[in-house]
Amino acid sequence: MGSEKPLLQFVPVSSFVQPSFWNKLSELKINVDRLNDHEREICGFFSNIPSTWTTHILEVDSTSFNSSFNAQNNCVPFHGKIFNKNTIEQFKDCDKTELINKEGRRFLDDLKSGKILEKPSMLNFFFILSFSDLKKYHFYYWFAFPVPHNLQIILNEVSLISDRLSESQLSTLTEDYLQLNFYQKPYFLFHENKIHTLQSKLLEISEKNYGEYYFAFADYVNVGKHPKSQLCEESVDLNLKLMKWRLLPDIDLDKIKNVKCLLLGAGTLGCSVARNLIGWGVRNITFVDNATVSYSNPIRQHLFNYEDAVNNKLKAQAAADNLRKIFPAINSQSHQFTIPMPGHNVSENTTDLVKKTVEELKQLIQNHDMIFLLTDSRESRWLPTLLGIFFNKIIINVALGFDTYLIMRYGRQTGDGDQSVESDATGLHKIPGTELGCYFCNDVTAPGNSLKDRTLDQQCTVTRPGVSSVAGALAVELAVSITQHEEGINAPAFYKIGPQSNINFSEEQAGILGIIPHSIRGFLSNFTHVLPATPKYNQCIACSNIVLEEYRNKGFEFLLQSFNSSKHLENLTGLSLLFVDSNYVDVLEIGDEDWES
Repeated sequence: MGSEKPLLQFVPVSSFVQPSFWNKLSELKINVDRLNDHEREICGFFSNIPSTWTTHILEVDSTSFNSSFNAQNNCVPFHGKIFNKNTIEQFKDCDKTELINKEGRRFLDDLKSGKILEKPSMLNFFFILSFSDLKKYHFYYWFAFPVPHNLQIILNEVSLISDRLSESQLSTLTEDYLQLNFYQKPYFLFHENKIHTLQSKLLEISEKNYGEYYFAFADYVNVGKHPKSQLCEESVDLNLKLMKWRLLPDIDLDKIKNVKCLLLGAGTLGCSVARNLIGWGVRNITFVDNATVSYSNPIRQHLFNYEDAVNNKLKAQAAADNLRKIFPAINSQSHQFTIPMPGHNVSENTTDLVKKTVEELKQLIQNHDMIFLLTDSRESRWLPTLLGIFFNKIIINVALGFDTYLIMRYGRQTGDGDQSVESDATGLHKIPGTELGCYFCNDVTAPGNSLKDRTLDQQCTVTRPGVSSVAGALAVELAVSITQHEEGINAPAFYKIGPQSNINFSEEQAGILGIIPHSIRGFLSNFTHVLPATPKYNQCIACSNIVLEEYRNKGFEFLLQSFNSSKHLENLTGLSLLFVDSNYVDVLEIGDEDWES
């Protein structure tokens, strides 16, 4: 049994009766039919246009009683009959099975006589059994769609029409289809790059040449999505739309849905962030990573499984593939490359490859709205930070310690150098969104090679298991909150000096989803958060105007100098002069491993 080919299955059609249908039926019953309960020919239609409905609806309305169809290019016609009984008892006592068989025999006779070949739309057939209580204006009805019994069609394969026909053939097919007679549109033949009616070509088909013909029909299941995947998509949207009923009537779900997210890193954080993004209905996610799935990964990295590790699958590819298995409507893409980093020398032999990689990363950042920095070293975040700020993208940085985490949003490029920090009557300090600092603004040295002279426990991300899930969720909530703030990426950050408890934010200081801090530092050891905020540092090696202008003027030449020597950034920004000043003899430098993802 397991080797048998599956059968072709058809999606059932549901009925929808417009109120105008009953109005017209009442008029005909009173003025024309009276006590005559003989059958009356009617018509129905299916709108063959994209829709979000998962149920496929045949509609009838007042025009269903017209002598001819109201022909439209986007409608599939259905032929029908109505049996309107005079009493409720006749309606209830009618032998429905016999009625179906009777209509089925008539349908078979029409098929044998050739009527259906002349008018293929007759293959779409239905009838209605009804009773109209015109005293109380109650209408009782029963729809039926007779089909041949035990008709089985073997499903050999499913393929896209674009795999079988060229663009020019598809264009010709569309043009010819629109010229077809309305009654011929539901079913036709495609042969030698031309559309033919059933009547003109069906008798020419034989066992020798049947492979040259395509039997085609107008698909009233509209957009071509599988019903279950469509149901999944609508269910996800429903959970979010319910927020608008009472809790968040002003939330813009389309803005969240359409945001394009670039995840740099497809490891522990990347998996967590991706799962939370699709929970918010995000439809476009791209992963970038250079590693493969190892046996230790599936336990904490929730988009991978044992088979991915056995097959040594690329992380970015596996994450994108498995995300589509979770949510088929997602547009998930993957790219595999190593992000060039300061302190990681580039040889002459690899310069072209690095240049190509930089260009690929640059294009990805330009083509996305929101960038998540989720890589496993400090220096790998430098280039995305520079490019993201240069192109004014929303950037969310997430870094992990053993039992700590940092989530930070970046400011945007302004070029005016204004670092004003304001205070208000509530005691809170405000930093404009254009002046928020980045991950590197508190550094007094450029990032170096964090894997050099490190033992195994220093090279690997050693964290409590729950840290990445908490940090990933907070990162997404912060990102979504930015999209809902009226100033977006320019939303200001508020902070308080001193104890962080009992901070009260006014409605003017928050967005639809609440406050939007500059950064969130969490500590699992005592289950607390603090919300610090820092302005841009005018000598920052990543986001300062000095660095941005150097990149604007020299491009890859500047980047290559920075890759080959991180001291180049210190000299460019003037950080190296700090060590000459006697006030900076003793500098406390936090190790890279203290804040790694």
